[in-house]
Amino acid sequence: MHYDRDTATLRIIFVSGLVYDYKNVPEEVYEAMKRSGSKGIYLNKHIKGHYAYEKVVETGR
Repeated sequence: MHYDRDTATLRIIFVSGLVYDYKNVPEEVYEAMKRSGSKGIYLNKHIKGHYAYEKVVETGR
């Protein structure tokens, strides 16, 4: 998990290797996710369906 403060983009890297960027996520939401006991539950409840996202396609693999 990485947060870019300049673009308000939250990057989530799943165990499977998939990478998603969630757009316009307030820093407070990112900080709350960092503090949460379960990142997956927090993601499903507070981020998915609330923020636009895009799947990151990595080249060179």
